[in-house]
Formats: sequence, C-alpha cells, structure tokens
Amino acid sequence: MFDLHSLDHIALACRDVAASAAWYADVLGLKRVHANVWGDVPTMMSAGNDTMVALFPVRPAPGSEPGNEPKPRPGGDTLAMRHFAFRTDRPGFEQAQTHLRDKGIEFRFEDHDIAHSIYFHDPDGHKVEITTYDL
Repeated sequence: MFDLHSLDHIALACRDVAASAAWYADVLGLKRVHANVWGDVPTMMSAGNDTMVALFPVRPAPGSEPGNEPKPRPGGDTLAMRHFAFRTDRPGFEQAQTHLRDKGIEFRFEDHDIAHSIYFHDPDGHKVEITTYDL
C-alpha cells in the first residue's frame, strides 16, 4: 500500500474570492501562495507548509438566471462536507479563542474527551474548526 502524508488542501466555493482570501489571512493568518503561477483561480491560502485552502468562485447552476444567489449550505440530511479542521497546540488554541473574540466572531466550544475544539463560520458559511489534543 502507498503512504499518504497529509491533507494537501481543501477546495471551497466562495461568493467573493478576494474577500474570503482577506478573511482567511486576517482571521486565521493564512498566507497567499502560488499567485505567480495560477493567478486568482484558485486563490491558494497556506497554513504552514503542508495545508492549504483553495478558494474558487462559486459557479451558477446551468440554466440559472444571471445574478442568482448561490444555494445555501446543505443541511445535516445531505451528503456534504460538514466542516474542516486545523490543529494547533494548547497555547495556540487559547490564542485563537481570544483572537476570534477580539474580531467579534462567534464560536462554539466542544469537549470531545480526547480533544477540545471551537467551531465558527467563514463569510460563505463554511464551518471551520480549530482543535487541540493538548488537554
């Protein structure tokens, strides 16, 4: 069997790619990479060297009227990605909560017995998790 090393990236559809890129930079400290090769599509935002968020513009459904809003996130009864998570250590986890509070971003804390997590949403409603196993 082959070895997988890590999750390379997650691809997200966004209403406004530039605004989402600014949010991921400001809120999570992600850095823009590969713009010199790919331009704006996708807009690649990097967390360290191994994990990226690829931002793509949302595409209208075939045959839809121009200017229609994208469909909302699916509910829990739909096969879809529920959320994506970044891992940090305990000091980073505490700093993340303070940072989100300072930014006025609401989050929910959960104790998973082996890990602690906070959950919040990006500008397009994608659920983001920050988790730590340092209890």
